[in-house]
Amino acid sequence: MTIEQLTSFLGWCAIINIGLLLWWFIFITIAHDWTYRLHSKWFYISNERFDAIHYCGIALFKISILLFNITPYLALRIIT
Repeated sequence: MTIEQLTSFLGWCAIINIGLLLWWFIFITIAHDWTYRLHSKWFYISNERFDAIHYCGIALFKISILLFNITPYLALRIIT
């Protein structure tokens, strides 16, 4: 795999992951009550805890995208 292919791969990974992150945020924002009802059937969970779990999940996913996709992509763009 060449550096150009790796750069392209990381760029597309970042775009796809950012799309998933936006989908998750929009889905939780628009369909919050429906999603909460669905999950509360499986697990006993309060609304505040549900929000905290999703907030932390979104934050962790965002940090992961920055660390594993965008930072290596930018480093490869700088050296080429």
